[in-house]
Amino acid sequence: MIQGTSSSVGKSVLTAALCRIFARRGLRVAPFKAQNMALNSFVTPGGEEMGRAQAVQASAAGREPEVEMNPVLLKPEGHSRSQVILMGRPWKTLSAGDYYACRETLWASVAASFEKLAGENDLLLVEGAGSPAEINLKKSEIVNMRVARTFGCPVLLAGDIDRGGVFASLTGTLALLDDEERALVKGFLINKFRGDVKLLEPGLEMLSGLTGGRPVLGVIPWLKNLAVAQEDSVYLEENRSSGAPGGVDIAVVKFPRISNYDDFDPLALEEGVSLRFVDRPEDLGKPHAVILPGSKTTLEDLAWLRRSGFDGLLAALALSGASLAGICGGYQMLGRRISDPLGVEGARGGEEGLGFLPGETLFEASKETTRVTGATVPGEGFPGSRPLPVEGYEIHMGRTVLPRGARPLLSLGGGRTDGAVSAGGRIWGTYLHGIFDSGEFREEWLRSLGRQGTGKALPFREVREQAFDRLADEVEAALDMKALERIIGL
Repeated sequence: MIQGTSSSVGKSVLTAALCRIFARRGLRVAPFKAQNMALNSFVTPGGEEMGRAQAVQASAAGREPEVEMNPVLLKPEGHSRSQVILMGRPWKTLSAGDYYACRETLWASVAASFEKLAGENDLLLVEGAGSPAEINLKKSEIVNMRVARTFGCPVLLAGDIDRGGVFASLTGTLALLDDEERALVKGFLINKFRGDVKLLEPGLEMLSGLTGGRPVLGVIPWLKNLAVAQEDSVYLEENRSSGAPGGVDIAVVKFPRISNYDDFDPLALEEGVSLRFVDRPEDLGKPHAVILPGSKTTLEDLAWLRRSGFDGLLAALALSGASLAGICGGYQMLGRRISDPLGVEGARGGEEGLGFLPGETLFEASKETTRVTGATVPGEGFPGSRPLPVEGYEIHMGRTVLPRGARPLLSLGGGRTDGAVSAGGRIWGTYLHGIFDSGEFREEWLRSLGRQGTGKALPFREVREQAFDRLADEVEAALDMKALERIIGL
């Protein structure tokens, strides 16, 4: 089990690396995280919703994601409330107090999921959440030491040296555990190191001496462009832009409740593309394209967009010839109206959309979670004169209807269509998460923004496979693998 001194120390990435390392050795490996709090989510082949990070870890292990890998997913909605996704399906929307009252019901699913995966695999790589030393929450948590104690997981404690204070964080975390929990901690991982590791070695020896001889099993270097999904919004604060200045400039509006921001990882890794996350109008500038991403609270984020003054800037950019794109909630915002007669997002009512696309959205009680494949509908301008294959998944509460004669973006088979495109193709939207994973679609849109051809774009799954191997190589080289194997019991 990988636990951490805080959020965003790299637990998800380290777990993904270990998944690939041990899968390459021929073991049947599965990731597991009892409870996730994240707005980045994924849809399994069975239509269940789970944390995106565990889906990526499963891919690193060469596995199809299963909902048991993340039985409880909390999707914050603001006002100290979260939608609880239990075993892949919406269960309840709860306040923090109500959630803790339900924890034993949730634990039953956690325990059953762990036992199922343990019976089917050679090795489970378990990820904790936040820190196990949140002493005010220890009695009610179901994701850190309760998992380790119940199932006998040896624990590696990870700290982020780039933030500073890593020795104090590791030592202090260990000190706040009780004796039974402390006995499960077998060693430390120091992550995100920049510099000469020899200068760190005296500190590693002192840390071991202060913690009962527990070793540092590895000092992992700072790694960039990992193509591994992040689940903490802290990641966006620390990585607000990627790519060198110049070339194609793409701005993503960072809503207060932005979801599935890893949809844009394929763009961030493209040569000649600068991808920026922007939450202040004065930082928008004059990009070639603006993307409105997914949102957990579409109407609230639309109201924030207007209060902030983004709506007028988007209109001016559209008139100047910039491209506007919307994914899921962003697509709904680009339309004419969003109606919520049932109060799915809170208060009943609705709002006028931004009006860049003709669709009208109606929120419904049921949630759409499905994997889809299809192709673009050819037309004037983007996406071009030939169908481009796409695949991805939908996660949304609303249904968008286009008026007769409006141009859809995608044909999904069976007479279904998705999304909408403006005349000339400069403005478009879709419900499809993962659409930029499709190499031909991504390449064609970047070309429409002025990016010069760089050869055939790879599907993102191939890019990610290469990234998994690079990540595994780097982490394996930094770890004392023999000591780790002894701890695991291999």
